[in-house]
Amino acid sequence: MALNKLKKLFADDEEDNLVGTEDEYYAVSEDDALKEADKTGNKMILMEPRAYSESQQIADHLKNRNSVVVNLKRVTSAQAKRIIDFLSGCIYSIGGKMQKIGVGIYLCTPKNVNIQGKISDETEKTKNDDDSEIEW
Repeated sequence: MALNKLKKLFADDEEDNLVGTEDEYYAVSEDDALKEADKTGNKMILMEPRAYSESQQIADHLKNRNSVVVNLKRVTSAQAKRIIDFLSGCIYSIGGKMQKIGVGIYLCTPKNVNIQGKISDETEKTKNDDDSEIEW
């Protein structure tokens, strides 16, 4: 009996305090949704760095548990090597993986993403004996 009295007491107050529609209570702004997506790590980011300094931004995406496809065709060979070295260290520290998916294109994933399959490159088949030349 006391429970029914409490229900009546609080039910009337709740109805009086609710102003607005149901949609207003469940609406999420686009900015909030993007921030939440960054935290949960469910994005695929495409990056084309033009300088070594942009490699930190790639690392930040990986730290936020997002996968990153890195296209190194817009940087010099020396810069590409530095970027790959930096990202290799970052990926190692977070337990992620890096896979070459094309000439100068790499897929970098954090620990929460599994990569299945491998993309083979025709130049790998013909140049297996000659490892002296590195192709970016």
